[in-house]
Amino acid sequence: MSYQALYRKFRPTTYSDVKGQEHIVQTLKNQLKADRLGHAYLFCGTRGTGKTTVAKIFAKAVNCEHPVDGEPCGECNTCKAISKGISMNVVEMDAASNNGVDNVREIIEQTTYTPTEGKYKVFIIDEVHMLSTAAFNALLKTLEEPPSYVIFVLATTEKHKIPITVLSRCQQYDFHRMTIDTIKNRMQELLLVEGASVTDDALLYIARAADGSMRDALSLLDQCMAFYMDKEVTLDNVLEVLGAVDNDVFTHLLSAIEARDVNKCLEVISDVVMQGRDLSQFVVDFTWYMRNLLLIKNGDHMGEVLDMSAATVNELKEIATNISSGKIIRYIRILSELSGEMRYSNQKRIQLEVAAIKLCRPQMEQNTDSIIDRLNQIEETLVNGHPLSALEKQGEEAVKEAIASAPKPAIKRAQLPKAIPEDIKKVVSNFRSIVSEYPSGLAIAYLKGAKLNLAGDKLQLVFEDTIGFTYFKDEDNCNILKDLISERCGKQVEIEVTFNDTNRPYEDSYVDLEKLVNMEITIEDEE
Repeated sequence: MSYQALYRKFRPTTYSDVKGQEHIVQTLKNQLKADRLGHAYLFCGTRGTGKTTVAKIFAKAVNCEHPVDGEPCGECNTCKAISKGISMNVVEMDAASNNGVDNVREIIEQTTYTPTEGKYKVFIIDEVHMLSTAAFNALLKTLEEPPSYVIFVLATTEKHKIPITVLSRCQQYDFHRMTIDTIKNRMQELLLVEGASVTDDALLYIARAADGSMRDALSLLDQCMAFYMDKEVTLDNVLEVLGAVDNDVFTHLLSAIEARDVNKCLEVISDVVMQGRDLSQFVVDFTWYMRNLLLIKNGDHMGEVLDMSAATVNELKEIATNISSGKIIRYIRILSELSGEMRYSNQKRIQLEVAAIKLCRPQMEQNTDSIIDRLNQIEETLVNGHPLSALEKQGEEAVKEAIASAPKPAIKRAQLPKAIPEDIKKVVSNFRSIVSEYPSGLAIAYLKGAKLNLAGDKLQLVFEDTIGFTYFKDEDNCNILKDLISERCGKQVEIEVTFNDTNRPYEDSYVDLEKLVNMEITIEDEE
């Protein structure tokens, strides 16, 4: 006898063999026991969830000569004939290739003949959403009022494509995606019968890759077992057969992205390509890796939800602590867009490399999450003391030299000035409005973080970050600010740029002129 694929060899023949669809199985058994069978059923759900299989078991159950608790016995002549596909009482039609009016008329004509054996004629129409509009219209009348001995079972993966007039005439049953545990346990049962050996982590990966489809899982398992005949199949074997990669590769790639190391990212991608991995699957798996990070970062006890080992969950938790949720969401968005683009592309490697550079360089994008990522990068730079690219050109030593040459206030409690010159008072009261007119958005951000102090007859800008201080220490940048002040206030005010390196709160060493001037204005208004 020729070899049969696992999903065909172990296709369920009774309701008790059906896994993951207990809500549907129990309902159909109860209807049969109570003799309350409907005339039209619509089975909906994703591929490989058991729609056609349950339809065939249902056809056996309603015609079985000796049903037991709503189950077909599997031993009578009727059950055996239906199982072999030779029963005249069960008519199957694939609407994907038989979707015309003539095909439907043939079915309607067959409904006029009573069953040759058993009680019911069952018509199973698979992929019913593929029927043409005219075919649906031809089926409507018979579907609504079929002969008492006729039952229609329609199966579809795309319920939204079926006309509402058809939906309203059917009892609808939604088949759920199989859980990872359900798929894994079923594969373990079959392996005992087959006498094959597959490690737990390999089965877990196959169950995840099946995406809720038992048929897909058994096909993948069959493929892996055929490649490693008479050997124990390990996770590495599965990854090699399916063209996938281990989590360690994703960890290394994410580490390179977080370090903004484009060269390292491209090296990882090159290794994946040289190993012959499928790049589309690589992107899908990396997206799921990022999704798992996001869930672990934002929820408790996610190990149960993700079906991962405690060691893997702890590893992901450690990685998640060093990356923000907003950044993860940006990565998922870029990877999801890439996955859609790669589906029909012949240049998958180039697209993946461009996406990797985009992940490392948020400045290449102008959307909100990229801008937030850039701001976070600036913030990290300030906290860690690492200069940005603009400062790298000047050199870190130039920054240190500028800070060293800046006037250093004595570490003592600041004294309030006896009087504030009217020119400076006018500038201070309008400073935030003046700042908003500066031509550089980045410079505006620096100025918003600066404090105003009085140094003799000069307006002193006190910065608490090296980047803003260095930027306005540049004479050209500072002159732009002076010109804006001159245009607004009609006065030429001298500006002194300094850096607060006292390691003490600003108020301990400087006077906040903005608070002082605003307080004076408020008191004058009250008077």
